[in-house]
Order: sequence, then C-alpha cells, then structure tokens
Amino acid sequence: MDLPVIDLSEYLSAADGERVAEICGEVSRSLRETGALLVKDPRCSAEDNDRFLDMMEKYFESPSEFKLLQGRPHLHYQVGVTPEGVEVPRSLVDEEMQEKLRAMPEENRPSPPKGPDCKWRYMWRVGPRPINTRFKELNAEPVVPEGFPEWKDTMDSWGYKMIAAIEFVAEMAAIGFGLPKDAFTSLMKQGPHLLAPTGSDLRRYGQEGTVFAGYHYDLNFLTIHGRSRFPGLNIWLRNGQKVEVKVPVGCLLIQTGKQIEWLTGGDCIAGMHEVVVTSRTTDAIRLASEQNRSLWRVSSTLFAHIASDTVLKPLGHFAESPLASNYPALCAGEFVEKELAVINLKG
Repeated sequence: MDLPVIDLSEYLSAADGERVAEICGEVSRSLRETGALLVKDPRCSAEDNDRFLDMMEKYFESPSEFKLLQGRPHLHYQVGVTPEGVEVPRSLVDEEMQEKLRAMPEENRPSPPKGPDCKWRYMWRVGPRPINTRFKELNAEPVVPEGFPEWKDTMDSWGYKMIAAIEFVAEMAAIGFGLPKDAFTSLMKQGPHLLAPTGSDLRRYGQEGTVFAGYHYDLNFLTIHGRSRFPGLNIWLRNGQKVEVKVPVGCLLIQTGKQIEWLTGGDCIAGMHEVVVTSRTTDAIRLASEQNRSLWRVSSTLFAHIASDTVLKPLGHFAESPLASNYPALCAGEFVEKELAVINLKG
C-alpha cells in the first residue's frame, strides 16, 4: 500500500479555500486511518538528510567506550546517548498489548522481540526550552561529543527544518479535524522536541528477522523521519494490517504519537510500528558492503512534543466524543515520565 504524498509547497501556495480544505482533509484522513503520511518539503532536501546521516554514521561507528561518555541515565536518557540493550519495547512489558498481539492473524503479527532493543539512540533537544518548568529532566541541556566540530550546526539545521515541516502538518491536521488552525501548534511552543537518530550495527545484527525496535507506539505528538539508507520499518494501519513502509527519495515520513491520540479523544490513534531486518534490508546490506559504505542503519527521527507544562486533554468537539473519558486531563510532562518508566528509560 502506498501512503499519500502531501507536497507542503502546494498547501502554502493554495489560494483557494476549497483546495486548502481538500489537502487538509487528506492529511487528517491519512493520519486517522493509517497513523502515517509522507510529505515533501522543499526546505528539507535529500542533501540535508545525507549530510546528517553521514555525520551520525561516523558517530555510531566510534568505539562504545567513547559513545558511553555521552550517556545521561540520571536524566532518563532524554539527552545524549542511549546504549543498545537499554530501551525495552512496550510489547515486552504491556500485558494488554500482548493479548492483542495473540489475537492478531499470523500474517499481521509483529516480529517477537527477544529482549531490550539492540539499537543505540542519540537525543538532541531542538528549539527553545521554557525558563520555568516542573520537568527539568525533560528540558535538560544538550550533550556535544568531542571531535565533531560540525555537530551542533548539523543537528540544529536538520532538527529545525523537520520541526518546521511538522508544524505545517500539525496546522493542516487541525484544519482537517475541524479545529482552529493553531489548535496543535500553540501547544507545541517550547515543547521538549527531540532529534533522536537511532544507530543499529548491521555487521553484528544484520540477520533477517533481527528486531531493532520492537512493536511500539511513540509517546510524543508527531514523529517525523528522513529517509534511512536501509529499509526495515513496518507500520500497522488502523484496520490492523501490517505494511512495510517505503519512503521515496526527498520525502519525509510522519507518524502519529500518543499525544495526538489524547488531544483528539482517540479519533486519531498512535501508530504502531517496529524496525526489523527484512529481506529488503539484507539486499541493502549486500549493496552497501560491495560499495564499501557504512553498515550502520541510521534513522533520522525527530519526536515533536506538546510542551511539558501544558495540559493534555481532548480539544474542541473531541471533548464530546464517546471515548473522551478514556483521556483524562493531565500534564504532558507527567504523561511522558510515566511512559518513560514503562520502557525502562526512567528508573
């Protein structure tokens, strides 16, 4: 199944209100039915993505003892590096989720993880932080590894571009859901947005069926990814069908997180997904080996968040929805801390 591709420049240049409503309707429909969407944004070029991937490959290829210097476990790994073997996929610890998985038809079941994810991740804060917040750990200072003079510029440049793309999608989704244009973007201001690339070592873990990120949803508002050099991402549509995602060159993938589910009272649910070595991944590994390229699979992932001190609750007409009572009002920062505890990032 091909996800729709939304060209953001068409939205920006659409003079006629009917065309704007049509594009925004397509965005909200795709997020609601598939939990995902592909976008083209002229500000986020394939060259930008490549520059970022090149630097992150070089970082993840560094020795483990060097990378561990950037770990901040006392800050719930919300800045700096998270080593492989730390983050636990939700499907390993959530009994309700395990029950649902058992009820799935065989062909749609995720690959069963054997333990914590065998991926590294780097967390880099993007955008201004609040001066006063109850959630200091979620808004800590970024960590810069030694020996990477281009680090801050490359991370900020790619991070800000992806945030800008997400803000447009958030605006379009709000219009499509029948909410004010700034319903979501006003809550994102000074949110703890994270550029959070993962690194998976395909030399060690390149066997078909290896799980890099076990079946899970994202706890944030919307997630955006640039194209990875190695495939392997599977998503689940709302109807339960499992789909391998193919991101065309020059496109970005958007996925729904738990915070948008909260704000829409369950009308738009958090998209389930996994990253696993497939036959397409092993083909890409062979080609990269022949061309003497890096064998680290890097995802250029950014998690866009609702501001930590903002209250999460169903917005506008969603407050009247029959499912709204499943989404009681609570602080976004509290929600994030609870979720981090479940996946072993907050002790």
